[in-house]
Formats: sequence, structure tokens, C-alpha cells
Amino acid sequence: MPNHSSAAVRLPARVLAALEPTDDSAIGRLITAALSASSNTRPSLVEIMSRQSGLAALSRDLVEAGLGDVEMLVGFKLPFASKRVDVILAGSDPLTGQDTYVIVELKQWRRAELYEDDPNLVVVPTENNQPKLHPAVQVLGYRDYLTDFISTLEHHREKVHGVVYLYKARDEDIKDLYGHVQNERVRLFSRTRREAFLNYLQNRFLPLPGTESADRLLSSAVRPSKQLIKTSTEEIRHREQFVLIAEQRLPYEIVLNALDKARTANSKEVVIVTGGPGSGKSAIALSLLGELLRRGHHVVHATGSRSLTETLRRVPGKGSSKVKNLFKYFNSFAHAEPNGLDVLICDEAHRIRETSQNRYTPAHLRSDRLQIDELIDAARVPVFFLDEHQMVRPGEMGTTAAIRGHATARGFHVHEVSLDEQFRYGGSRIYDEWVLQLLGLHGDPPEPWRGDDHFDVSLAASAHDLETLLQAKHEEGYSARMTAGFCWPWSDPRKDDTLVHDVRIGSWSRPWSVKGDRAVGEAPASALWATQEGGFGQVGNVYTAQGFEYDWNGVIIGPDLVYRGGRLVTVPSASKDPALTRRTTAEQADRLVRNTYKVLLTRGLTGTVLYSTDSETQGFLAKLLPPASG
Repeated sequence: MPNHSSAAVRLPARVLAALEPTDDSAIGRLITAALSASSNTRPSLVEIMSRQSGLAALSRDLVEAGLGDVEMLVGFKLPFASKRVDVILAGSDPLTGQDTYVIVELKQWRRAELYEDDPNLVVVPTENNQPKLHPAVQVLGYRDYLTDFISTLEHHREKVHGVVYLYKARDEDIKDLYGHVQNERVRLFSRTRREAFLNYLQNRFLPLPGTESADRLLSSAVRPSKQLIKTSTEEIRHREQFVLIAEQRLPYEIVLNALDKARTANSKEVVIVTGGPGSGKSAIALSLLGELLRRGHHVVHATGSRSLTETLRRVPGKGSSKVKNLFKYFNSFAHAEPNGLDVLICDEAHRIRETSQNRYTPAHLRSDRLQIDELIDAARVPVFFLDEHQMVRPGEMGTTAAIRGHATARGFHVHEVSLDEQFRYGGSRIYDEWVLQLLGLHGDPPEPWRGDDHFDVSLAASAHDLETLLQAKHEEGYSARMTAGFCWPWSDPRKDDTLVHDVRIGSWSRPWSVKGDRAVGEAPASALWATQEGGFGQVGNVYTAQGFEYDWNGVIIGPDLVYRGGRLVTVPSASKDPALTRRTTAEQADRLVRNTYKVLLTRGLTGTVLYSTDSETQGFLAKLLPPASG
């Protein structure tokens, strides 16, 4: 298993306290180093300045408390995520002499108050009055996450504590925030309570070097992140399984707050949550579903994805028609009772279509009513999770602007939450940005891959080599899948119950994932290809891969996306995708092909291997990516 040795910039408190906290100080350079570690981007000047005064205050307090040798881990990177904790203090416990750690969230707020009396949300008057997660909830999330994923802490949760330090605030200006802090797992201190903070630190640490404690934390093995579908059964039926941290917890709390407000005022609140792949949208959606059910609310989860809906029906819904009926499609609400649900969770909302009717809809049921309006009408609090870069079929219209426009036109209050662009639950945010540039979905031109310590990207020399590498990862216990652009026909199974090897590249060939609803031999049904044993031997396409993630991702770029004239261009005529009909405009087809590869290229949590069937494109990629090995 990997360790966490590159997770932070580290040094004793007395060293940091000796640095001058000026704008161009060594503290600023330290912060830059910490936040740029394993990244190709530098933090902004605003971000540096907002952190350096807090680090200076904390280090001075440690020295004054006689704890100058306590180790400070600055910008500690959470495993399998791109989120960084401000500081973790590492040292020895005065009572046991064992390792002890304190997570410190530094806030330079001078004033803050609860948002609409919600104990989990706050507003800061100087920051647009938009709701933020209570920093104590934020720190508790970090604590739970670390003890879930770092093996040395797994059975020693008592070693990890949390502190929120509002080092510029007076008690009377943040008095609302203290109500949430009710136990020893997390404490909150202001400038007014500085002496109490120094006493707290002295009660947590011996005045000894924390070097060895920091070593043990940073070198600890980390476990792979929880797989969404595997975890969803326990989440929905029993108790909370997903640890939502930082930006992920904010929309969760906003939805719960909006429901309380809508029920009290007999009104409607609309929530829109946007985020890229791996930002945790589906984990938040399933956490909300589980929590709302446990509270006795009437809630349903809906998507426009057949694969995701059927997987959820068959995995968490297995053996329970009640659970199975929680998962529906967007077109299920054409005749729903207005506000018949407390909450409607619309996952993959970028797949909302113009209307719910199709060619099979009986004439007497046909309507021009828009699907967005049907979904908004169905619940007191409709919640939309979306990523506009994942719109891959003609007719999909689930955009933030469209949902906001329909809701505000009818007088409904809209909450918009953007999951932090620097956050990714597994995978690599740096890689996601690289993919956007590669595909021309970002303003900047493609650049060579410069690496990420926590994510591997490489180019295979052939489809055979791509499969061989993924097979090795699969045998090591990782989840792995092969995907490809839809450039080959997708055949039904043969009468002898075998699959046709449709995807042919030279002497190498493999079948697509099963086309229908039943397993064929060891190959799972189409909707279960990404999550069930037996799916590795087939090639997935956007219809079976969208909405899912796996540790290792192999992507075959077909002849519908090629390098010509100094850039990647789309060739829709090379696609076999039935969605690209003659009614699709050239502009629409170009965008859909690019978005399709955006989806395929961003399924991996640990690494991605690419291969192009086109020699010129393969040569172009070879200039950007290292060769695959192993």
C-alpha cells in the first residue's frame, strides 16, 4: 500500500516562529511550497496572505506555551483527495507518552454568525454572506477522514483531536459559533481565549520534539478509497458510510437547512450543486438519501443514467423492493403530485432532457411540459447535481443556467454550490485540468503531462499493452476497466450466449460490455459492467462507464478523435454512436465527441493509460505522455 510521506511541509514550531510574517516572508514561501507540492500550480497571493498570518500566530503560541519542538505539518494533503489541511501538530501525549495529533483550522475571520440559526452553517459578513460550513464540522470531517484512511490511526481515533483557531476574532463577534462545539474531539478558540488555547496545547503535548510522531503519520500506509456502489448499501440501509469533508459537507448541510425552511414556510427551495469528476457528487447524493430516510422524510433518488439507476436498484436495492423503489429515472415524474416528495435528488442532472416523452409515449400522455419543470414541481426541495462537461447526448440540457432560469422565473429561491475546483475525492485535479486542455474544452492548448505524485498517467504502445498493464493491476487487487470511443458496432450476444469481438484493432480484439439486461457467461449485464466481477474482459463505452469510477482506467481513443493540422479534431462520421444522427449539427457533434472522451478519460482514481488507434494521434500523445511500463 502507498504511504503518505509527501503529504506536507514540516518543521518544528520554533523554526516557523522565528520567521518574519511579512508579505514577502519566508512564511509565504513555505506556504507556497506546501500548497504547490505535487501540483503544477502556485497558490494565489490572496491565499498565501490569508494563511501566513495564521501560521505565524499559531507558531508563536506554541513557542510561548513551551512547545517549540512540536512538529508542524503545513498543508497536509488528505490521502486520495486534493484537499489540504491547514496544519497538523504532531507530538507526544502528556498522559500516555504516545503519539498525539491535533488538526488545526486557521480562520482570519473577525466576525461570523450562524446561517439562519443552523448549527452546521455560518456566514461571514465580509465574504458575501454566502453560507459556509461551520469550521468545527469541517475539522470533524478531517478527523474522521484521516482515521478512516491512515492505517496507524484506524484503531486509535483517540490520538486525533481538532481545533478551530479564530486568531483575529473576539468572543462577542463569534459567540454563535460556540454552540456547536460540545465535546473534546474539537475545540474552538478566539483571540479573546488565547490563554485558554495555550493551556489546551500544554494539556495535549509534552515539551518534546514531535519528529518521530510526524514520521509515523507521514510514513503510514493508506488504504484505497471506498468504492461508491460497494458502500452505498450500508449508507442507505443503516448508517452514514461516506465521510464528507470540506466542500462536500456544505451542500449536504444546505439541503437539510433548505428542507427545514421549506417545510416551515410551506415554500420551495431549489439547490444546484456543480462539480467535476471525483468531486463526490454521487457520494453526497447517497449520503443525503440515507440521512433523509433515517429522519423519516419522503425522498427519492433519480438520474437519467440507465447504468447508474439499475446498479443502484440491484446493489443497495437487492432483496428489498422498498429500497429498490427509491431509485427512479428523470422521466418518472411527468405526472407526479406537486410537492409530493420532501426532497428529490437529481444525480447526473446534466442528463436532463427537454421533455420526458419519447417515441413510446402513448398519444394521450404526450405533453410539451419541460422535464426541468416536472422535476422542480415534484418536491419541496429538488436538488440537482451536475457537471456540464458530461453532456454527451443530443437533447441533454441540464445546465446550471437552465435550472436556475426555470426556478427563478417561477419565484423559487435557488442555492448554488460549486464544489471547490481544488477538490477531488480520489484521482487528480491536475489531471482533470490536463484533460480539459487536451480536448480543447479549456482555453489553454495541450501541454506535456508534468506529473502528480498521487496519480499515474501514461501512453501504451498498443491495445494489447494497455490490456496487459491493466490486467496486472487487476490481479494486484485494484479495480480496473478498459473503455473506448464508440467507433465500433455494438452487437447483441450470439445465440450460443457468447459475445462478439466488436472492438478490433489489428490482431487484438475484445467485445464491448454486454448490451442487454442479463449476464452473458461471466460478463455482467450492461448496467453492472463497471462495478461487478467479470467486467474486466470487455470494453466499456460512455453508456456503461458514465457515472462510475474505478482505480485504473484504460482508454482507447478511436478514429472519431484525431490529431490533424496541429490540433485534435473530431470526426463524427467515424463514430457508431446512435446518438449522433443526421439531425445533429456539426457543432453539436464536435462537442459531444469531446465530452464523451472527457467522461472516459476521467474515470480513474489511481491512474489512466491511453492508446490511440490513429498513428499520427499516437505520435502526438507520445510528445505529451510518458510510455507505459510494466
